[in-house]
Amino acid sequence: MAEHDDNVVWHPHTISRSEREQRQGHRGAVVWFTGLSGSGKSTLADAVEQRLFQSGVNTFLLDGDNVRHGLCRDLGFSDDDRKENIRRVGEVAKLMADAGLLVLTAFISPHRSERQMVRELLAAGQFVEIFVDTPLHVCETRDPKGLYRKARAGELTNFTGIDAVYEVPLQPELHLDGEQLVTKLSEEIIDLLRRQDIIGR
Repeated sequence: MAEHDDNVVWHPHTISRSEREQRQGHRGAVVWFTGLSGSGKSTLADAVEQRLFQSGVNTFLLDGDNVRHGLCRDLGFSDDDRKENIRRVGEVAKLMADAGLLVLTAFISPHRSERQMVRELLAAGQFVEIFVDTPLHVCETRDPKGLYRKARAGELTNFTGIDAVYEVPLQPELHLDGEQLVTKLSEEIIDLLRRQDIIGR
């Protein structure tokens, strides 16, 4: 990682975060979906974003595969590259939340330390960790990209859940059963965002 350049100075904004949030009509925050590949993170995040958008909430969804097409296209899947991937995503998500957006992210983010790193970028109450807890055998049955099949065949290494560890969240804001219907799970998330006064009731 490059050293900090003393010639680079943070430029304060004239328009405050609270002023941006007031105009948006809701708080800026990051809703962080985590779970195994095939757990339903992206599907659920997309469903929640649709509901929020339809109710007038200004949102943006950062998806793991999409980010690797651009911002993180130079990164592989080693532990160091995965950490850098999450660091970059966390910084982008923070900037978007500072702009008053409700940012949803769908990343395996297998290590607790990386998720904690992103949490610490944000003020208290601005990071909402959603653990989509779907059993490995169910994820393998779904296997929308054929990744588990490749991992089991030895064609794909360092794959989370097979030959790489996934550290389950210890105290997520919401622990979901990934085998439940998306509509039910979406409602649980919306309710949580209302209870935390991130969005209106």
